[in-house]
Amino acid sequence: MNTYRNKVVWKTFILICATLIGCVSLYYTNSLARNMATEEQKRMQIWAEAIRQMQISENEVEINFCLEIIRNNTSIPVILTDDDNNIVQSRNLSDSLAIMSDSAYAARCIESLQAKHDPIVINLPDNHKNFIYYDDSTVLKQLAHFPFIQLSIIAIFLLVAYLAFSSSRRAEQNKVWIGMSKETAHQLGTPISSLMAWIEILKQDESNASYVAEMQKDIDRLQMIADRFSKIGSLPTLQPCNLSEAINTAVGYMRNRVSSNITLDVKDNTEHNVMVKLNTSLFNWVIENMIKNAIDAMDGKGCITIKMNETLKYAEILMTDTGKGLAKNQFKAIFTPGYTTKERGWGLGLSLVQRIVKDYHRGKIMVQSSEIGVGTTFKILLPKVKGNNA
Repeated sequence: MNTYRNKVVWKTFILICATLIGCVSLYYTNSLARNMATEEQKRMQIWAEAIRQMQISENEVEINFCLEIIRNNTSIPVILTDDDNNIVQSRNLSDSLAIMSDSAYAARCIESLQAKHDPIVINLPDNHKNFIYYDDSTVLKQLAHFPFIQLSIIAIFLLVAYLAFSSSRRAEQNKVWIGMSKETAHQLGTPISSLMAWIEILKQDESNASYVAEMQKDIDRLQMIADRFSKIGSLPTLQPCNLSEAINTAVGYMRNRVSSNITLDVKDNTEHNVMVKLNTSLFNWVIENMIKNAIDAMDGKGCITIKMNETLKYAEILMTDTGKGLAKNQFKAIFTPGYTTKERGWGLGLSLVQRIVKDYHRGKIMVQSSEIGVGTTFKILLPKVKGNNA
């Protein structure tokens, strides 16, 4: 549980840092854009004054200076009109010729520029006026969109980094998981071999027959456990199996080993025998782990119901307990290695179940529903054998 919480804390911390970086960048870039917009507005005021001075001045030097100011505007799109809204000149527009020759098109362009900025009025002698309509420069427009591009790049970078980190961590977990499983199977092999030798010795005395039989059951069980662990990390052999028979076999084994306070109920709602590809040893492990998990959730007392349904492509197994239930934020978390709600537990049971169902049987497992204090229903979907569709 603590491991899972630490992961959540780190992910939250990284997300908060990325959000802060994005917000600071957005604020700074928007501030630059506002300052640049203010500077462009001042430039247009100077440009307007140059237009006015050029029309009222008789000094050639002043006129040339004003013309130089007007020519220096090479970035801000602008249209200059007279009192009657006739276009006097236009600058830095890609379609200046069309604007000058097509009055209807010119009117639309003026309307579009007026929507961006209020026109600058130039007061001329004899109560005449000129009007300057202008737009933001291309650089200012690009700067206005830059924060969103920057945020998108940051988001993509974070996503790639997160996926790379998760993939690396998952690969490392797989290696540890597989190594631990193989080593467990190997370590079990020695005591199992020793016990088998002792049984052969005990068989020589017929008075030990009942004890030998029980010991043989336990050895068979240990061999099956070792076999299960040895299959982790390698693709197991799958054989077509009758789902109902497989479920009843696994439940039958557990029924003889659980408390009388636990009720195990199996309901087959399929119309006919459903065939799925299983490795029975690993599949029994799935059912056993889920039943044990349910018993823990019920504190050793309650009812576990296993229902079998089918769809066109899948065999469906629903396992419902009358336990403590789960909060919605735990629906996915409980399958995370190390996550556990128990005071004593490794948090590996349901993670192992998911691995066997998803990776080895190409199935799906999920929490279908849960209610605190009422119970939880898990759903397992296994692909049906072709030709076995309802």
